[in-house]
Amino acid sequence: MFAYVGGYTTPDRGGRGNGINVFRVDPASGGWTHIQHVGALENPSLFTLTRDGSRLYSVHGARTQVSAFAIDRRTGTLSLLNQVECGGVNPVDSALDPTERFLVVANYGTGSVAVLPVAADGRLEPACQLVALEGTPGPDAKEQASSHPHAVVFDPAGQFVVVPDKGLDRSFLFRFESGRLAPAGFIPSAAGAGPRHAAFHPSLPVLYVNNELDSTVSVFGRDPAALVVRQVITTRIAGYSGPNTTAEIAVSSCGRFVYVSNRGQDSIVQFLVSPGSGLLTDAGHVPTGGMEPRFFAIGPDGRRLYAANQGSDSITVFHIDAAAGSLTPIGLRVEVGSPSAISFVTPS
Repeated sequence: MFAYVGGYTTPDRGGRGNGINVFRVDPASGGWTHIQHVGALENPSLFTLTRDGSRLYSVHGARTQVSAFAIDRRTGTLSLLNQVECGGVNPVDSALDPTERFLVVANYGTGSVAVLPVAADGRLEPACQLVALEGTPGPDAKEQASSHPHAVVFDPAGQFVVVPDKGLDRSFLFRFESGRLAPAGFIPSAAGAGPRHAAFHPSLPVLYVNNELDSTVSVFGRDPAALVVRQVITTRIAGYSGPNTTAEIAVSSCGRFVYVSNRGQDSIVQFLVSPGSGLLTDAGHVPTGGMEPRFFAIGPDGRRLYAANQGSDSITVFHIDAAAGSLTPIGLRVEVGSPSAISFVTPS
């Protein structure tokens, strides 16, 4: 398979990266071979792929652009299609709607969500909608001075969009119809929690939101039409009292495990999922072998987890036990500057 790695490149973000790097990953050994460098890009910090793996969209952290790339499924190489303004500052995440005709972008710096049409050839068009997020900022004067949307997640049916807002301690809900966002309320988190990213369970009516600032995960269930909180569980190791923030969250494709990365503890916490309720039980923590794991990705076959250690310029690789969900390092370390995005495509 092919791996696409992005990260921070500019001094204002402490970047030591150099753009997007493409690797070929050996399915047996897990070894990575570098095959392409795409330079002249500032902070390509998180990616969104089309379902067929033919297009890659990148937000550019601390900037105002989103880029579209074509992927050669035979060679894995990228070709820039175009770059457009996203209608705000510091786009941090994006998601394609089920038709893949629209890209929804969260603008962290200016507290807005933009909708960008996607042309038939994969190029992005100027924003057709820009929604400002409103509410009362949380109590953290530094991190919550205003609205800071940090993710865009479609529900499994593709009818709703969830936007966790770290600054306002709430996750906004929107209906998505005919290429437009329609407000549908919000679900609150605790004051100062700082909701960051979110993931739906693949089969249960459950949404998981990791809260960056208080190092917790909120579990929301439908009752019957609204999302209501069922559980809040810590991601911290027992006895640890140092600084910590959460970063990424993911649910295994089988739905039996949830993983969250801790920055400070520099670990991945594994939760077991109750098969009936979707509630979580802490099943242990594994050090990531690096500093500041801003991101991680589970490989397409579900056998490995790849942790992007932004603070130590490395990606570390873990084997996932199919039965228990536990993580074991395989001894592979990929050197790359300030990684914050990893996406995978299988060759055609």
